[in-house]
Formats: sequence, structure tokens, C-alpha cells
Amino acid sequence: MIIDPQGKINIRGVNHYYQWIRQPSENNNPKPVMVFIHGWGGSCRYWYNTAKAISDEYDCLLYDMRGFGKSTEEKPVNIGYELEDYAQDLLILLDIFNLDKIYFNAHSMGASIGVILLNLAPERIHKAILTCNGIFIYNALAFSAFHQLGAYVVKFRYNWFLKVPFADKMFMARFLYQRIPKEMSIAFLEDFLLADYNAALKTIYSSVSKKAVDIMPQEFAKIKVPTLLISGEKDQIIPSYKGKAAAVLNRDNIDYVEIPQTGHFPMLEDSQTYLTTIKNFLKN
Repeated sequence: MIIDPQGKINIRGVNHYYQWIRQPSENNNPKPVMVFIHGWGGSCRYWYNTAKAISDEYDCLLYDMRGFGKSTEEKPVNIGYELEDYAQDLLILLDIFNLDKIYFNAHSMGASIGVILLNLAPERIHKAILTCNGIFIYNALAFSAFHQLGAYVVKFRYNWFLKVPFADKMFMARFLYQRIPKEMSIAFLEDFLLADYNAALKTIYSSVSKKAVDIMPQEFAKIKVPTLLISGEKDQIIPSYKGKAAAVLNRDNIDYVEIPQTGHFPMLEDSQTYLTTIKNFLKN
């Protein structure tokens, strides 16, 4: 099978963008594959530097989840926006590329989808890395306020935001503790503005919900695949104590690491420490 380095594949009626990042291996021997899953409102492009840094040892497959990045829904589809629905999308992607068993690294909401995948098809995962994820305590008032704010933010998105001075910096302020390159901040704002309305809105409700609060502790506890959970010490989106709480539920199979002086994107804020951390886990 000839695989283009990048393009689109149809998954349940939606053209999903993908990109392979890889280097030739010694003697042309096949390398293991690592799949990267992005978080809410983002796209696969913020994983590019991490994937490039490990492409000497792994063939890296990046893709945009349904409704995000370049995987736009050109017409309405009869597919849900639950975490389980996105896990099924990924399984179909693996089948299309004939990937029987993979490594994966998933971030934020993508990591919640990754936890579901770990228990849905553990036989297809060698090892998993969950970046900036954890478990929450349900608070009806707080969740309702978050949903109302989220709906407002998703509804009132305008491309002219990109022309506002320092808009990218203001948009990313809550996500970061250390600075990242300006072009990456602009890319985040672009991805947020371009996300499909239904995908952006309905994944807010599915990922931050009473259902998620109820099932995620059980899902973490059931994991049998060797898993690394990484938190940013200064993360305001998913505070590190939520990651610790998740890891404690499964001490046998989840290793926990907290990267100092980083927020919600430790792979970008302190890439060297992040790479050292994941490489140590993968080798051991």
C-alpha cells in the first residue's frame, strides 16, 4: 500500500486530514507507529515538533479530529460527538492504514478520548501517553456556567480577530505559563476560529459533563496498557492535582510525571524536558 505523506481519508462521511512525519530507517526496516491526538479547538499541527523529534525511532501519524483543523464537516453527518464516537473514528483510521498496533500520545480532550480507546481496544496499543488530563468532581452550577460561557465563545467567533493586535497572545494567556513562538499562538487562534460549530460546541458538552465525571475514574482504573500521564505544574485548564488523582486510581499501569513551570502545553513550553520524559517512558 502506497501512503501519501499527507492528504485526506474518508471516515464515516467526513474527510479527515492526516500527515505522516518519518525518516528512513536503517536497512529500511519498518518502525513502530505513534499516533498523535490533539485537544479541543486545536489541530494536529501543534504536535509537529514533538513528532519530528522522535521520527528517527517512530513513524508518526498526525491527524485532525472530526470537525477540527482541516477535517471539516462539509455537510451534516449522523455521528455523535461523545468521547466514544471519536475513539471509534480513530479505530477506523487505524484500519484504513492497516495499523494493527500503535503507540499514541493524546492531549487534553484528546487524552480523554485516548483513555476510552485504551479500554475499547487495548490489544491495539503498545504504550500510551496522556498529556494534561485528569478527573473532575461534578458541580452542577460550575458546569452549567462553563457550558454557557463555552456556547457564547463558540458562537461569537470572527476571522477579523486575527487582525487584532496581540489577539493571539490574549487568546493563549490562560493556556500557557511560558511563552511559545508567536506563529504557534496564531495557529491556535486560527484553529479555534475554523473549527466546525457543532463539533466545537457539542464536544464541550461531552467532555465536560456529569457523564464524563462519572465514567472517567472507572476508565482510568481499568487501564491495562502501560501509560504515562503528564501534567503541567502550572496548568490552569486541567490542574496537575486532577492528573495525580487519575494516576492514583491505577498505580500498576499509570506512571505520573509533572513538568515544572509549564501550563497546558508542556510539549511546547518546555519541549526538551517533555521529550526526555516521554523517551524515558517509551524505552523503559
